[in-house]
Amino acid sequence: MTDETQDYVAWLLDRSMLMKARERARLYGGQSRLWAFPYAESRGRSASEMASVWFTAYPASLVTRPGQSVLAALGQHDLWHALSVLGVQGMHVGPTKEAGGLRGREKTPTIDGHFDRIGLDTDEEFGTSAEFSDISRMASVFSGIVIDDVIPSHTGKGADFRLAEMAYGDFPGLYHMVEIREDDWSLLPDVLEGRDSVNLGPVVVDALHEKGYIVGQLQRVIFLEPGVKDTDWSATAPVTGVDGKVRRWVYLHYFKEGQPALNWLDPSFAAQQLVIGDALHSLDVMGARGLRLDANGFLGIERRAGGPAWSESHPLSITGNQIIAGMVRKAGGFSFQELNLTVDDIAAMSRGGADLSYDFITRPAVQHALATGDTEFLRLMLRSVHQHGIDPASLIHAMQNHDEMTLELVHFWTTHATTPFFFKGQTMPGAMLREQIREIMYERLSGEHAPYNLRFVTNGIACTTASLAAAVLGLRDMDALTEDDIERIRKLHLLLVMFNALQPGVFAISGWDIVGALTLPPDEVASLMADGDTRWINRGAYDLMDLDPEATASSQGLPRARALYGSLREQLEQHDSFASRVRRVLTVRQATGLPGGHQRPIPDVIAPGLLVMLHDLPAGRGVQITALNFSAEPIDEQLILENVSAGPVVDLLNETLEGDVGEDGVLQIHLDPYEGLCMKVVGVAPHPTF
Repeated sequence: MTDETQDYVAWLLDRSMLMKARERARLYGGQSRLWAFPYAESRGRSASEMASVWFTAYPASLVTRPGQSVLAALGQHDLWHALSVLGVQGMHVGPTKEAGGLRGREKTPTIDGHFDRIGLDTDEEFGTSAEFSDISRMASVFSGIVIDDVIPSHTGKGADFRLAEMAYGDFPGLYHMVEIREDDWSLLPDVLEGRDSVNLGPVVVDALHEKGYIVGQLQRVIFLEPGVKDTDWSATAPVTGVDGKVRRWVYLHYFKEGQPALNWLDPSFAAQQLVIGDALHSLDVMGARGLRLDANGFLGIERRAGGPAWSESHPLSITGNQIIAGMVRKAGGFSFQELNLTVDDIAAMSRGGADLSYDFITRPAVQHALATGDTEFLRLMLRSVHQHGIDPASLIHAMQNHDEMTLELVHFWTTHATTPFFFKGQTMPGAMLREQIREIMYERLSGEHAPYNLRFVTNGIACTTASLAAAVLGLRDMDALTEDDIERIRKLHLLLVMFNALQPGVFAISGWDIVGALTLPPDEVASLMADGDTRWINRGAYDLMDLDPEATASSQGLPRARALYGSLREQLEQHDSFASRVRRVLTVRQATGLPGGHQRPIPDVIAPGLLVMLHDLPAGRGVQITALNFSAEPIDEQLILENVSAGPVVDLLNETLEGDVGEDGVLQIHLDPYEGLCMKVVGVAPHPTF
């Protein structure tokens, strides 16, 4: 090894996440604190008791005061006071640790919104690690908590990947990467000037598979974009190793080319060390109480004869998640998974794995209900939660997040492609049901009918909640919106809030939701969408606290989105604003103890647009009824309430009597278009809980 190479390797080792994780591990040996908490079983209800309403920040989109860091803005007393008034108890800050890559000694920018992590410390773009810790301290003033992120499936191309390319130590075992013999380099395409790798086409992947190098093509290509990402495999340019040998590697990346996948079953067990070290750093150094396990369903990959590689529903993913989640619980925290897989997989990975799961089960279904005015598919998905033994109180029912409105509907594409489902009066296989749902959603919520929403590769639609509502209402020109149009959008938006908030579990709301953000014009983020990632249009900048009303962009350079509702500060001063209406919903939610309630089986209804959910409230507080009208027509219907004793029914939001449950269990309700009711039956018969 030359002196120059030795110096560079030392520089990389000083920045390596794996090395820092190993250093942290030495602090825990022989100490008693990791035996103080139960850890073997998931504890969803205990996790939601810490904080059942979350604000989800996307740091790159936050408008701050001139010269103020994002993390300093998120730790402000005024912001936490306003969020507390709204009903928020926890803040999911979002990915703020160092991300991107390294080329030589030069840092390259993030290619996936800081989900391509290369360091354990806070990225200086957002502020300092001390400022992150200050957020945790401010949260405690308002009896709140802070939630951070761990990414178990991949990293960016930082120091760890560069050391792996140079075949240093056990770093190659950190990733799914394979050295290709020089006499087979002819199989690999050349790497273009200015790049460090090239995506491989299916023919090349098949050839490498036949030669025994790699496991081959995977079950699906996430973020498939012809000419940009054709498969999940890429090849590096020639790299000189620490031993002087020149190598080319082929490596796996479930997501973008700059996000090499970690190898969770290598004899070095380096991936486990890195991820656990990152998690403990967030809990013990940064002051977080909870951690999101991002993309945690892709930890296992295995060769299969006669078909694509086994890359989903793999037992190693379940085992890996149990290790991470168990370690987090051992350290006194909780975790949640943002896992867009089949309902079966979400259920399986919740047993001993993450304490909470993002509700990808009903999220596309409730958007379908709004788009069509029909709740049949939504009721089907709600029932699937019960059928697979998932406690609704262990789910995070979230509004918009940083991603697209997903329409993958993986449940009906992989495991249940041939499973029969009854829908619209006929029985059809899951794959056919999926295509019907997707076709309707794409047609009604994007394209010619809603040019401000864009398709996101093959996965869904890039939109905000407000632009989704606008599309449902047939509003094509966002520049021509009237006050009446905005009020109609607000009404649909609030209906989605009621669906997500008026059931057990965690309710999460984003800054985009609070201000009523619209999508950005594509030309304003054209450079960010060069690789086909249209999600940037739904990540516009927002100013929650009027910190810089004249700002045209966030401190990270994201253009400011048009906000239909105004800032949180402004809205809380208005009795009938969107935020004030949300506040009333959350106040009732907390007062009734609904987050800890038990959901009964989803009842049948007559009106296509009606959804009814019944919940047994804790400590014998009664039965709560959520009734929502997803259609543009009024609904008058008699509900048949089983195992509910006769008595008056209170409209909790308006503090009025809604009617009475008769001796026969009948309750007559009336709902205006897109209206919701939160009701409580006074006096109920005992009922077995979920």
